Amino acid sequence: MTIDETAQRVIPLPPEQVAAYAMDWRHDHEWTQGIRTAELTREADGGGFGVGAEVTRTAYFLGKRIDYVLRVARHDPPGLLDMVSVAGPMPMHVTYSFTPDAGGTLARIRVRGDAGGYYRLAAPLMARKVRSSLGKDLRDLEHRLTPAP
Repeated sequence: MTIDETAQRVIPLPPEQVAAYAMDWRHDHEWTQGIRTAELTREADGGGFGVGAEVTRTAYFLGKRIDYVLRVARHDPPGLLDMVSVAGPMPMHVTYSFTPDAGGTLARIRVRGDAGGYYRLAAPLMARKVRSSLGKDLRDLEHRLTPAP
């Protein structure tokens, strides 16, 4: 079963500020549901983080530990970060986009994947959980970046 879920939220800050934080893998565990650790395990061809870089994440989903590696396919800050899984329990494609909006930045996360094996049975539950998690991710991103009133 294919999963294709998207969430979006307007964050009252400029895209450059939102993207700088959200595209930095060192912050993944601070605002992304379930991620416990993230590590840059391969640098981009030119060094650092960019196209070709790989980030290894450890997450917990439906009570199960999941280790997966995302490779940066496209890195165009502050507008787009596109990553594909190269190791993990299922093929996955994660896209972050940040576009100017009258209220600040329209932040959008899209996750596509193919739930096979163990996850095939849980695919309908996974789709709902992914949708819910993405919404929480964007809420947490906003809370991290904006001061409390």
